[in-house]
Amino acid sequence: MKLRPSLILPVAAFAVLTGCSSRGEIVVDEGVGITAVRGACPSVGIPDYTGDITLFRTPGSTSAADIDVVAAMTNVRTQCSDVGDQVVSTSTFNVLGRRSDTRGARQVTLPYYVVVMRGGRTVVTKRVSNVVLNFADGEARAQATGQGVAYINRAEATLPADIRERITRKRQAGDPDAAVDPLSEPEVKAAVTRANFEVLLGFNLDERQLAYNVTR
Repeated sequence: MKLRPSLILPVAAFAVLTGCSSRGEIVVDEGVGITAVRGACPSVGIPDYTGDITLFRTPGSTSAADIDVVAAMTNVRTQCSDVGDQVVSTSTFNVLGRRSDTRGARQVTLPYYVVVMRGGRTVVTKRVSNVVLNFADGEARAQATGQGVAYINRAEATLPADIRERITRKRQAGDPDAAVDPLSEPEVKAAVTRANFEVLLGFNLDERQLAYNVTR
């Protein structure tokens, strides 16, 4: 799936901030197996280059002397409910802003996205909202709070029973597959990938803004 620049999400590089999913742990006890299998709650993170935004006074400018407002996302916190048919992941975050010209009170509206990714590459949903920074007269800094809610089908985020059994089944030392990591088996690996969801947050940048963040 080819994404427009404003949707580019370098998933391999983003830092996971919070979540309750885990692929489990291989242990040797009475046999070999996985003691825990990933949960339905998604991991949550901000992809590289989309966690901050720079606005310039002159459209198309990238001069440091022409910077108007800069802002950054921080302090992402997530709560997840996976008790029903829908897994609901609710994230809150702070936006810290700074402006160059402190004359007069001013509002600055910044768009941000909430994307649900499946299997590390498929965009399931994308929602765009706004967060507003309110600068007081004479103040260079402002802070606001944003929120993103993501909904995931619980059945799609749950491993099939047969795949789960293959992962968690204890293997005795003499078994032919005792030394084989079940997560390396193609069918199991594909099932785990399909059931893996991520929630990504970031500023909804246009092509110029994204290019500026990448190259600066």
